[in-house]
Amino acid sequence: MRIVRLANFVTATSGGLRTALRCLGEGYLAAGHEPVLVVPGDRYRDETTSQGRIVTTPGWPVPGSGGYRVLLGRRRLAALLDELRPDRLEVSDRFTLRWTGAWARRRGVPAVMVSHESLAGLLRIWGVPSRPSRRLADALNARTAAAYDGIVCTTLWAGTEFARIGARNVSQVPLGVDLELFHPDRYDPELRARYATADELLIVHCSRLSVEKRPARAIDALAALQGNGVPAVLVVAGDGPLRERLRERAAGLPVRFLGFVDRPTEVAALLATADVVLAPGPVETFGLAALEALACGTPVVVSAESALPEVVGDVGVAVAGEGDAFAAGILSLVDRSATRCRTEARRRAEARRRAEEFGWPAAVAGFLTAHGLGDRQEVR
Repeated sequence: MRIVRLANFVTATSGGLRTALRCLGEGYLAAGHEPVLVVPGDRYRDETTSQGRIVTTPGWPVPGSGGYRVLLGRRRLAALLDELRPDRLEVSDRFTLRWTGAWARRRGVPAVMVSHESLAGLLRIWGVPSRPSRRLADALNARTAAAYDGIVCTTLWAGTEFARIGARNVSQVPLGVDLELFHPDRYDPELRARYATADELLIVHCSRLSVEKRPARAIDALAALQGNGVPAVLVVAGDGPLRERLRERAAGLPVRFLGFVDRPTEVAALLATADVVLAPGPVETFGLAALEALACGTPVVVSAESALPEVVGDVGVAVAGEGDAFAAGILSLVDRSATRCRTEARRRAEARRRAEEFGWPAAVAGFLTAHGLGDRQEVR
């Protein structure tokens, strides 16, 4: 089957969504399907890659987003879809691409929408008051559920906004993690010595530097630790529109901004070498970076407002609040007693075991089942 996938907000320096699209595409290809990914860019390109065919079509820049573009121009995109002739359609943007559900229905193409974000949560972050944001999200989600044959949510938390409106075509399929790439053996003592001394905590925040990720919470957590006499440093891996503002906020603090780290092995080494990883985003519907940290054996402190408590289980700490709350969460994970080495080894082993519950083969099989293909195909 030719599975055409549409996605916005994907760039060469984006993280979780790009990773998910790549791993699913590779899985579809391994299962004998023909995945075609359509994304926006600055010019037209048509490439064959490890995840199948990628068609990049000119998209409109999103102001203030740090390089994101979206697929606008319905006539042009509809013509491209007609040319691609999909057997299945998979869409990863409920904002500007919901109309493609009607396109698919007119042509008899089964279509699935993947929920990668909480609409109500994003609306609140953008300044819409809680009650109006919920009403608007419910209306938009009802239209989405009606427009597509299926909705895929990666966590129970992500599915609650569809359950609230009584949608009956929702399936829950967790994402996965590359358990070979992200592994405790990536720990690098030389890397640790580069960023922290033996008595300092090495804290890592790995995400896009944008408002919905709340990266300032990581800096404020470090400031709170420093204010309480706890030696700690923060390494921030990622780029985005808040970069310069965060640099100003971190003035005088031991914070290293690495920018976008393009080599996955370097990201894995950083996560494996950290003492604690922070995932402070309040509207994460899965939180792939946190799961990658667990796969590396590193415990995480996550936002209790997000889906991450569901993902990390009891091997992480969920906190509600701002920097002070995250600082307290960090301290709760750090054993500074005489039994520290034994306790840390047990905690890292538990983190790894939790991550091993999430694999990409299972995620691919779940997505194929959502497409109505799971019973007839075997993922290799």
